[in-house]
Amino acid sequence: MSKNILIITQTIDTNNPVLGFFHRWAKEFAKHCEKLTVICLEKGEYHLPENVKVFSLGKEKTADLRESQHQNKFGTGQARRRLTRIKYILNFYKYIWQERKNYDSVFVHMNQEYILLGGLIWKLLGKKTMFWRNHPVGNFLTDIAVFFSDKIFCTSKYSYTAKFKKIQIMPVGIDTELFKRKLETKKMSNSILFLSRISPIKKPDLLIESLNLLNKEEINFNALIVGDPLLKDKKYYQEIKDNVEKYNLSQKIVFRSGVANKETIEFYNKYEIFVNLSPSGMFDKTIFEAMACEALVLTSNKNLIGEIDDAFIFAENNPQDLAIKLEKLLLLDDKERGDMSLFLRDYVVENHNLKTLVQKIFSNL
Repeated sequence: MSKNILIITQTIDTNNPVLGFFHRWAKEFAKHCEKLTVICLEKGEYHLPENVKVFSLGKEKTADLRESQHQNKFGTGQARRRLTRIKYILNFYKYIWQERKNYDSVFVHMNQEYILLGGLIWKLLGKKTMFWRNHPVGNFLTDIAVFFSDKIFCTSKYSYTAKFKKIQIMPVGIDTELFKRKLETKKMSNSILFLSRISPIKKPDLLIESLNLLNKEEINFNALIVGDPLLKDKKYYQEIKDNVEKYNLSQKIVFRSGVANKETIEFYNKYEIFVNLSPSGMFDKTIFEAMACEALVLTSNKNLIGEIDDAFIFAENNPQDLAIKLEKLLLLDDKERGDMSLFLRDYVVENHNLKTLVQKIFSNL
């Protein structure tokens, strides 16, 4: 354990519904180095080993400064937001300089802004910089961040960053000792789960269209949609709920707010089928968390073609094909369902577990 690492990420918080998983990543990183320094935009509850120091840029101390519809004419809200961002940036520079002797390499998770701010400094200090980015969309700023990075990691060959020579395709990174089947939890018959941040790119509206088709065919099912929208997507979320009412599906589809990542295990264990509709340039961890818990999955993600059975893959943006595949999975007998679910878990354990991911990252140092 000779390498000391600086990690920069959005959140260290076991209760975060979207990024709570990164707490487990930090724990696994800590096993491989003497010192682990983490800089995050905000911190919440965390329980990390003694060789880990966590610094927050301070978002958790700042009131929500989004502009409201009732903002006064002087634009005070916007000015405060600018000042807050300046404070975050100053804290960022303070910590990367203050801790410069405590890390040899830098691992930036997801946000290219941190590479853009710190990349030149790390180059001058001789710090190796690794950038994790897995998203179908990028721009010239992404290209600049790639230029300042020594290594780029992503999980999808359809990610924007997959085209660069510095790229390495990585496992998704699932803690398969935590995400697993709980025999004491009984699965509900004919049950379907969608669990994600609610936004157009996650396409829950497409799932509603497919469930409407199933309902017209008098296929028995019950579905749960778990997640919250960002402020900008609240109208979209309401439109989805309105469609459920319009299609007379309110007795078959239930909505509930997002939950901490660690709490999703109960949902994966309770529901028979997990549906993910994100584009192939993303490779949502929820697909693999559900598999690890022995739920059947349905996804349009092209990265999985040839990796898992075609029964689990539907044509992207095609509600008719999704409905057909859902019907087939809903009609499986217990033995078929059990055999398929065990195959999916074995696939995750062998190819996408967290320990393998972290080992591969450290092999690049």
